[in-house]
Formats: sequence, structure tokens, C-alpha cells
Amino acid sequence: MKLQFTKMNGAGNDFVVIDNRGLDKNLSKEQIAALCDRHRGIGADGLLAVEPAESGADVKFRYYNADGGEAEMCGNGARCFGRYTARLLGSDEATLSFETIAGTLKAELVDHEVRIEMSDPFDLELDSPVQSLAPVHHLNTGVPHTVAFVDDLEQCDVLKHGADIRYHQHYSPHGTNANFVGILSANHLAVRTYERGVEDETLACGTGITACALIHHLLTGASSPIKVDVKGGETLSIGFQPGPDNTFTKVTLTGPADFVFEGEISV
Repeated sequence: MKLQFTKMNGAGNDFVVIDNRGLDKNLSKEQIAALCDRHRGIGADGLLAVEPAESGADVKFRYYNADGGEAEMCGNGARCFGRYTARLLGSDEATLSFETIAGTLKAELVDHEVRIEMSDPFDLELDSPVQSLAPVHHLNTGVPHTVAFVDDLEQCDVLKHGADIRYHQHYSPHGTNANFVGILSANHLAVRTYERGVEDETLACGTGITACALIHHLLTGASSPIKVDVKGGETLSIGFQPGPDNTFTKVTLTGPADFVFEGEISV
């Protein structure tokens, strides 16, 4: 089968994006992993597929990690998905909606950036029993994330400590993503992320930096919005409205979503 695809990146988090509105592209887990392989495939942190909506949104969002396994959500992927879908639909609207496993989200095109209205986070756990190089906190921002604030982010062994947390029995059987955070100022963080499914450090993780910003607010009282620098070199912005009992609503993620190239590949 010949597969038409678009390569995109959001703050360095890169994706293969396909139009599957006809539901005729039934890719296996092995095929998706092969497409994401950086040596023998296109190379990506994951694959995004546009499918028909089922519950009244504009389209349905499907996301697969680089290992071919489907995941609930991806913040940087959602921004790329929003820009890709707007072009695909030939839409002049600045806002569109899409259904995900984590709920229905909205994407808003803002100049050269995309703002995603995220689902409300849940499963907060401050000071979890997991032992690492710093206290570990947990929050699900569409997918599960741990957050640890470290003194020297640049020297942090993200692969070692990230894998230890990702596979810790406390988060079994599905595991978690692991984020390590440096505080630059009251409203400015730097984050490095070990991503589940990629099983490596990535250049950015949208749901991860969202979890970091929200937990930073809970620990320090930092106000919205909070800026976050990612390893890919970009700075993204997390907006939120605090609620009672450490809850949040109106969580947004704003940052770049860029087209890289288009092509065709045999699968």
C-alpha cells in the first residue's frame, strides 16, 4: 500500500500525520513502529491520524506512540493535528474541535502558533512514594506524568531516572511519563521529558510541560500563564484557572506547530 503522509513538528516533538477519514488505512502496530523508525522509516515520536468524528466534533484524533501503541493524548501532537486538520478541511475558521480518548478538545490558530484547550487534569498525587533524585509528583493531563524538580537540569540523567520512574511498580501496569524541571524564575520553567512509548528523552512533550506548570503552581503559587522552555529550544505557554481542592479548569497549551515535508511511502 502506498501511504501519503505529512511530517510535522511541534517544538521539536515530531510526527507522521495521515488523513484516514475514509477509514481505509488500517495500519498495524508493527507498521506504525516501522514508519516512526528513524533509521529505516520516516522517523517520528509518533503517528497522528485524522478520522471521522463520532460525537459531533469536527474530526476524531488518533495518536500512536513510536512503538505503535495507541495513547490517549499528546499535547504537541494535538497542536500539529489542529493545524493539519484546518488545512485538510480548507477551513477559514480559527477554531476547530476534535475527539480524543481523553475527551473533546479545541484547537485555535493564533498567528503562527496553535492553542489547545486541554481536558481537565486528574489523578493528582503530590509527594508520591516513588524514590528518585528529587520528590516525585504525579498528574494526568490527558496521559499520566510524573514531575520532579531538580537543582541541575542540564546534568540530570534523564534516561536513567526517567526509565526508573516510568517502569516503577507504583505506576504499573501502564507506566508513566517522567519530567524533570528546573525553575528559571517564578513563572518560567525548563523541562526535560522521558516519554513512555518512545522510551527515550524527546525534544518536547506538551502534556508533560502542562503537568509541570500546574504542579509548579500548586507548590509555589505561581500565576497563569507559565512559560516553559523545552529541550528543542522553543518556549511554550501554559494557561489555567485554579479551582478548589487543587483542581484546574480552562487549561491551555500554546506553541508552534510546523509543517516539515510531505511524501509517499510503501507500507
